[in-house]
Amino acid sequence: MSGCHESILTLVSVMSMEPKTFNQSLMAKNKTTETSLNVGEFIGTIKGETKREDSLALIRIIKKQTGLEPKIWGSSIIGFGSYHYKYESGHEGDCPLLGFSPRAEAIVLYFCSQFEKREELLEKLGKHKTGKGCVYVKKLSDIDIEILQKMIANHMKQMREIYI
Repeated sequence: MSGCHESILTLVSVMSMEPKTFNQSLMAKNKTTETSLNVGEFIGTIKGETKREDSLALIRIIKKQTGLEPKIWGSSIIGFGSYHYKYESGHEGDCPLLGFSPRAEAIVLYFCSQFEKREELLEKLGKHKTGKGCVYVKKLSDIDIEILQKMIANHMKQMREIYI
């Protein structure tokens, strides 16, 4: 499994499943799928004016940069585009190419764990925390938007090379 898919799969499956063993999680059906929920209505439910404004700004940035429309995945993920994966085990599903979730503690940006200049760009991004492929930011004013845009471009290039 590539670093990109592994990180994005975490986004759509592990976060929404009941705790299970690793093997059971890989075989389980994804509970986080693209929905028909209205993105604007979802944004209206986000607590905190800054987080709502930052979410709208992220949508504008990502949409302009990728040309992809935002969709709600599961109950709280704003995803752009999608790709289909299938494992040798037969487990398969769909994931957004890029996504974020405005959570209570931070906005979680879902990037693949391996893309060109990832570590170099993270060093220049500004105030953030990282997980395997996730980048956590409290607010957009804490980070350099130009660096974020480079990260989006490099992530999307990697995802398209692997999955599209």
